[in-house]
Amino acid sequence: MVNQSIMDRGEFTQEDLKKLAAQCIGHVRVPDKFRIITDTSNFFSVDFNDILVLDGNPYLIRNYEREGRFGIEDQPKYWVKRAIELTTGKLKVIKMVFPEKFTARIGDLTFDCVRSPKKEARILELVRGHRNFMQGMSTKDSAGNIIRIIDYIRGSTMADYVLTLGNDHYEYFFEFFPPLLNDYIDLVKAIQFLHNSGEKHGDIRRDHIIRSKHDSSYCWIDFDFNYWHQENMFTYDMFGLGNILIYLVGRGDVTSQHLRKSSTSVFDQLITGDLNIVFNNRVANLQKVYPYIPDVLNNILLHFSFSADTFYDDTDQFLSDLEEAKTYINTFTK
Repeated sequence: MVNQSIMDRGEFTQEDLKKLAAQCIGHVRVPDKFRIITDTSNFFSVDFNDILVLDGNPYLIRNYEREGRFGIEDQPKYWVKRAIELTTGKLKVIKMVFPEKFTARIGDLTFDCVRSPKKEARILELVRGHRNFMQGMSTKDSAGNIIRIIDYIRGSTMADYVLTLGNDHYEYFFEFFPPLLNDYIDLVKAIQFLHNSGEKHGDIRRDHIIRSKHDSSYCWIDFDFNYWHQENMFTYDMFGLGNILIYLVGRGDVTSQHLRKSSTSVFDQLITGDLNIVFNNRVANLQKVYPYIPDVLNNILLHFSFSADTFYDDTDQFLSDLEEAKTYINTFTK
């Protein structure tokens, strides 16, 4: 896309940048002058129509990204910008350094979490070419900040996609859930690959799985969180996988508040042990709500409930049970 003579000079003038930008956004939208940035330490200052230069490559900043977290939707992520790589015209996601620490609790377990650009850069290299992970590269800006440049994925989250399937839960479970379970198992195997490599995702959530509009494949995104727990380095990831499975089986969140209003007979049967150990208002024992869910699958869900005596230590145990459930479900849904 870019003129070779421009590349040969090794630098870009304002006129060069205007020509490149015009090919991507049209002449009318090109500003009179670009502000060129090489230091992202103050990521708030990196704004619309700025040019961010990384490794000599210009990126035209568009808007910042948003995400839902801890039940709050559309939180702005000012350190994550959508940008156009002007030398190729491709859409990228630029992730800058944002120091963040917090403590997460699951039952009696406590996890110290921190955002780590270095970890994400390391995993991007590890998963290069793996279809179940976002793809990208890392580099450093002029101040030495670790910047991740991610290939933009056109699609929707797995969470949003699930809600479009079936007219009711019965139709969803028998017609759409079996192939979805196959896709989910592939995603768990991808996390197993990370764990076997001594890495962890760190922020496993249903909105961190994107379904590509291009080929309907699923991939994990956003693995810049790291966490510490003395007993098992994979525990936090395992609970994240469990929360997603409960969501998939339930065709969304099945909450005690909703059942209180819509199905008092089911609500009256619930006990504390039926609830999700991470999100205490969500039902994990979904067989009480949908009796046709087989024991072999529901027993997996109960590992993530208040009634659980034991939890999954690793993906090997989890996958073994999932494969058993898959075999059974494929038998009775054919």
